[in-house]
Amino acid sequence: LVLLDISASPAARQTTLEMVSRVAESIFIPFTVGGGIRSVPDAGAALRSGADKITVNTAAVRDPSLVSRLAECFGSQCVVAAVDVKRVEGRLAVMVNGGRESTGLDGVEWCRRLEALGAGEILLTSMDKDGTGTGYDLPLIQAASREVTIPVIASGGAGTLEHLAEALAAGAHGVLAATIFHYQESSLPRARAYLRERGYPVRP
Repeated sequence: LVLLDISASPAARQTTLEMVSRVAESIFIPFTVGGGIRSVPDAGAALRSGADKITVNTAAVRDPSLVSRLAECFGSQCVVAAVDVKRVEGRLAVMVNGGRESTGLDGVEWCRRLEALGAGEILLTSMDKDGTGTGYDLPLIQAASREVTIPVIASGGAGTLEHLAEALAAGAHGVLAATIFHYQESSLPRARAYLRERGYPVRP
């Protein structure tokens, strides 16, 4: 489960820790929290509130050394680097502040650098595909997966169970989906069964 407080960075506030605690008390699966984490103390507070992992995006772009400090304090397995990518004039531009601001960073090169800094996973979101339900950005997934050895979690665009399998076939180690479960008849058990039937390892 990934809880992203996407308005925290633009609003210059921290993730709501009370919500993190309430969610953590109600579930028994790995739990990642992001949004508004700008420092080692912020990350520590989220982990103490029940998160298993934390994810950073805007703060990592502003201060890449934050990724290394987080990995040193909590271990790379706790550090998920979120990378939001949008095609801008033919480039794979890294976006920050909830996708509102373009940076001068190339998405694939930034993934490679984040691994070198100590990130344990990449949460790769296509801003072009996010919310469309037309499928993941497969070329982006392929490009990023070729450049790093850490897991790449694909995000943005899932509209059918077939899309989940397509992203995994493109090189993603895992897939993140929201709308497909929130507003459609697909369920997590159905998604797991669908992927398991096609030979993908799925948590029971």
